[in-house]
Amino acid sequence: MSGFRLSSTVLAAPDPRALAAFYRALLDWETRDDEPDWVVLKPRGTGQGAATGLAFQREAEHVPPRWPATGDDQQMQAHLDIGVPDLAAGVARAEELGAVQADVQPQDDVRVMLDPAGHPFCLFADPLGAPAGG
Repeated sequence: MSGFRLSSTVLAAPDPRALAAFYRALLDWETRDDEPDWVVLKPRGTGQGAATGLAFQREAEHVPPRWPATGDDQQMQAHLDIGVPDLAAGVARAEELGAVQADVQPQDDVRVMLDPAGHPFCLFADPLGAPAGG
């Protein structure tokens, strides 16, 4: 069956606008929808429905996942993998915007980060994301 299209990955947060602002600055994306309980980001220069994006939905009782989860902790259901041209610079930028490094780092070439609402995401060195000539 054709016609299916993934529109967005949705992250819950007590303040969707604040979390959207973090990812907007981190990814240099633009806001497509902005309501108090719902915000959608898409890559710059893409048509309204042309690209998969990130959406943020208010969940007043949001419990951040624990990574890695143990026992009865709230478990991570999904995470974002984000390629950066320089891992150290990417980590520094994410921290400047409000992310923190997770206590457990299972790989030398990947950094597990926690966004301001506690969602884990991974930064990794991505040579395809490097500027031309770099």
